[in-house]
Parts: sequence; C-alpha cells; structure tokens
Amino acid sequence: MTAEYKCGALFAGIGGFCQGFGEEGLKTVWAVENDPHAAVTYANNFPDVRLINKDVRTITVEDDRLEPVDVLHAGFPCQSFSQAGGRRGFEDERGMLFFEIIRIIREFGDRKPAVIVLENAPFLKYGEGGAWFLRLQQEIQKAGYWFRPESAQEVDASHVTALPQQRVRLFMVALSMDHFLSGRFTFPTAKHPAPKRLADYIDFDGSVGPEYYLPQDNRYFKMISSAVNSRNCLYQLRKYEVRAKEEGVCPTLTANMGGGGHNVPFIMNGHGLRKLTEYECLGLQGFPPAFTFPESVPRHRRYTQVGNSVAVPVARLLAAGVREKLGSRSA
Repeated sequence: MTAEYKCGALFAGIGGFCQGFGEEGLKTVWAVENDPHAAVTYANNFPDVRLINKDVRTITVEDDRLEPVDVLHAGFPCQSFSQAGGRRGFEDERGMLFFEIIRIIREFGDRKPAVIVLENAPFLKYGEGGAWFLRLQQEIQKAGYWFRPESAQEVDASHVTALPQQRVRLFMVALSMDHFLSGRFTFPTAKHPAPKRLADYIDFDGSVGPEYYLPQDNRYFKMISSAVNSRNCLYQLRKYEVRAKEEGVCPTLTANMGGGGHNVPFIMNGHGLRKLTEYECLGLQGFPPAFTFPESVPRHRRYTQVGNSVAVPVARLLAAGVREKLGSRSA
C-alpha cells in the first residue's frame, strides 16, 4: 500500500502548491494564508483543509495546533527579491517573512518536516552579489536541513509542462538531516513533448462579458489595437509599451495584472479588444476547470490571486520528486 504523506502550507495563496501536491497524492492538512480574499478562494476550493486565516507572524505551532507534516511548502513573498522590484531583500518587511518559515519549523522540534519546498523569484539567488541566497542557505542549514546552491533551481513552466505560459520561478528543496543522508534532489528538467496549444486555454473567436472589453475611447485601446497584427497572439501592455508574443505563447501572468490595463494579456477578434478572463488565466496556471472563484471575490483580486500562484503542473512535478525522496528516507 502506498504511504500517505501529509503537507502543511505557509503563504498558501489560492492553493497552487496544494493542488499540485494533492494531484500527486500528498495531502495538505493545514494551510496558512493572511489575505482575506485569497483565503475565501482557498476555502471555496479546499473545504477539507484546515485553513488558518492569520498573519504568519502570529502563528505558533502550539497555539494554532499545527499538526506535524512530512512536507512544508511555501511560496513566500517575492517582491523584495524580484529583479523588477525594489531589491531590498531581507531589509524589506516582506522579505523578512522568510524567517517566519524557519521559526515555525524550529517550533516543531524533533517532529519538523522531512522536506521543505520553497518558491520565489529567480533573482533571489543572485541579488546583492549572492548575499541574499547565502543568508537563506545558512538559515535553512542551521534549522537542520541539507541545502546548497544546487538545491535551488529555476524551472520554466512552458518547458517542463504542457502549459504555454512562459513562467520561470526559483524552486528550492531542503531535506532534513534527520531523515536523509544527503540533500540530493532531482528537479524537473525534461522538455514536455506536447505542442503548445494556446487555443486550448483561450477562446480566440468567441465573445465574453462586456466588462472584459476595452471601449474604443479608452486610452489604452489605440495603443494596443495599433500593435495587433494577428488574432492568434496575445498582447500585453507593460509600462506604456505594447508587447506582442509569438503565436502559441503566453507571457508570465503577474500579480499586478489586476490593476488597470497593465500586464493583463489582451486578444483582438471580431468582438473587440479584450483582456483574458480570470478563468482563462486560471487555466494557463494549470488549475482544473472545477476550480472557481466565489462571487464575493472582486474581479481585480482574482487576477492578483492567479498571478501570485504557483503553476499547478510544476508543483505536481516537484511533488513527484518529493514523494520519491520520502519513500527512500533513512529514518
């Protein structure tokens, strides 16, 4: 009989890690998410998971009765470590939230998770001449885990999965010294053989609700529509520059695509110029059709939640590697 492994989630968002790990048979038993809108979406789709809607800085293993788990996964805030952001690293309050992960792990004592899986911006590995990553590495090692530069790898969703979204993220896997003889972990690297079919995710010919279309007198309408030369491509407004992607390719879906016209990909067809719906974006992140947003969650929040999420098929590939490691642990 296959062993059942349990996961805990910090910075759970809407559950990209939880969905992917769950599809691989690693069940999330508790999740922590501070944002109330993301928590509503999470609870709507993971009713069997114990959701704790609190600031991670107020969480303790004892007071919140956190059940020991085999795996802890966390996509901790990346704004401080993004190449496009302020690059303040651990000097930023959001960057310092990483240390809450370490604190909670330590609170488990000798029942700490066997595996930690983290996700963040690729620039975390290089910022401040590598000082950010060195600090992170030292903290993870002091907590009792095998972790070195090879334990962190950039993974592109469009390369290793069938998703057509170009999405490169840094994934980090740390293995407990109590359970493993080394920190060796195999990250997904093989190119997915399936052709990229953007039309499987986006209705290029049909119409959607009027709220998704830009009126012709909108200041962005002329900018974007003048750049359109194909009705099978996506167009994205980034800092007052319209970027056209080649056919079959979706640009990285970002957390700030919910604000105004910027960053949300657009398509043009006989019905007008429209942005992708939040459900099309969900699909491009690999969420299943059954995943839904509650009516109470504002539309701009839905886009933010999608952009903040881990791509589900990438999480599932990582989960497969984690399951294999858990089956081989020495204690």
